[in-house]
Amino acid sequence: MAKIDVLLPVKNGLDFLAESLDSILAQTVGDWRLLVLDHGSTDGSLALAQSYAARDARVEVHAFPEAKGLAGLLNRGLDLCEGEYVMRHDADDICYPERMAITLAAFEAEPDCIAIGGQSDVIDADGADSGYMGVRIGRARVAAAGMFCNPMAHPTVTLRHADIKRLGVRYGIDFLKALPEGKRIEVPALAEDYFLFGQLAILGKCMNVPQRLIRYRRHGNNVSATRFHEQMEVSLTISRYLARSFCAIHDLPWFDPAPFCNHGGMLFEVDPDVDLDAEFARMADVLRRGLGDSPELERELRFRRVIATRLGARLLWRYARFRAAETPESGEWGAVRSWLVRVLPGKLRMRVAAELAT
Repeated sequence: MAKIDVLLPVKNGLDFLAESLDSILAQTVGDWRLLVLDHGSTDGSLALAQSYAARDARVEVHAFPEAKGLAGLLNRGLDLCEGEYVMRHDADDICYPERMAITLAAFEAEPDCIAIGGQSDVIDADGADSGYMGVRIGRARVAAAGMFCNPMAHPTVTLRHADIKRLGVRYGIDFLKALPEGKRIEVPALAEDYFLFGQLAILGKCMNVPQRLIRYRRHGNNVSATRFHEQMEVSLTISRYLARSFCAIHDLPWFDPAPFCNHGGMLFEVDPDVDLDAEFARMADVLRRGLGDSPELERELRFRRVIATRLGARLLWRYARFRAAETPESGEWGAVRSWLVRVLPGKLRMRVAAELAT
């Protein structure tokens, strides 16, 4: 039995699959088993994966063309896992050689943590560097942020197998069961990873390491590009559900996280209110009571305070003050900018964007 079982789902991913597989073979840790989960590929992906399996006994290929969505496919993979850890990897991404070693060291340092992810460099379809995708560091920050956006980068995450079996963790389902059965939801696609990690996050069982673990490939076939608006609607539903679950677990009054969400680097319409300071104060009080006071939580709340307005000039002023005191993170300036683009006059909008981008 290998220490790490790697789940790699693929459907018609031939263009990038070889690089992805090679990056697992190049890990400095060798005690792993790679489970390639084929979802009915017709482009040669299955044959390519099988050729790797023929050369390396640690690679196994399993075909599940009938699996219901990505959640169903990954749950089939979870059924096959036997190792101490379950690592996710995508067919178009590239692991850095130290990814497994860094993650195992983090689990050693955090023995009660269930899910650990990390940072990513972003590449385009040709493999050229095109940016950086950062995620929050600190368990309290991940816990708080989980109600407003996905706090983990799915392709970077590794899970502690014994704990996910104990909790009954599966993709797409509510395994916390904090709400009555008739009010529970399922998320079979589009944001099944957010639903899973969000539940673990509000338990305080998730963290991200500061190191870059993968090269994340962004291209036109990513779900975030092809079904963006659907994904945002599902994500907002999950945020509200997680907030209800969090409040039920801690016996606290419910708050609506929607005004403070920044899924996909955007803010959501909040009608008719444009001044949400009172709602922010109630939300912040609930989070402090449920998570306890900490510098990590306060950093997360400072950004949520910035976006507790939809008045363009006030939002701009708040963000400028925030930026002077903090180092903005991935998704923060993008969310503010996306709203300013909608509400500020054209010339002012362009000047503000140029000044704040420097």
